[in-house]
Amino acid sequence: MRLALAEAELAVRGGDVPVGAVVLSADGTTVLGAGHNEREATGDPTGHAEVLAIRRAAAKAGEWRLSGCTLVVTLEPCTMCAGAIVQSRVDRVVYGARDEKAGAAGSLWDVIRDRRLNHRPEVIEGVLADECARLLTDFFRTR
Repeated sequence: MRLALAEAELAVRGGDVPVGAVVLSADGTTVLGAGHNEREATGDPTGHAEVLAIRRAAAKAGEWRLSGCTLVVTLEPCTMCAGAIVQSRVDRVVYGARDEKAGAAGSLWDVIRDRRLNHRPEVIEGVLADECARLLTDFFRTR
């Protein structure tokens, strides 16, 4: 989560909401992909930390299936990111702060673990939640 928090700090420098994500290899020792929100910097509405980290991990792995991998993200994924997580076949999602307004991993929706889908990653929530939430609170307080 510390690596994801460092990514989130990079988003702030670009004027974006501080969310960071990393995709770890199946053994948990290698970062395959990392990202932070880049919507403002790129003008791309899909420029969410999770999507960027997944894209970079798939490029490094040489395939779209990220079986065995873990996605670590500072904020609970939204519906778009939850769909990308399911489609990429990530095995585990670890997130920090809950997103009661747009979360799709247990708060508002639970897309990631929806039994109707063909892939349901494990979800671990609340890792360094206070630090993750504080970064977001501080960002929006200055807005």
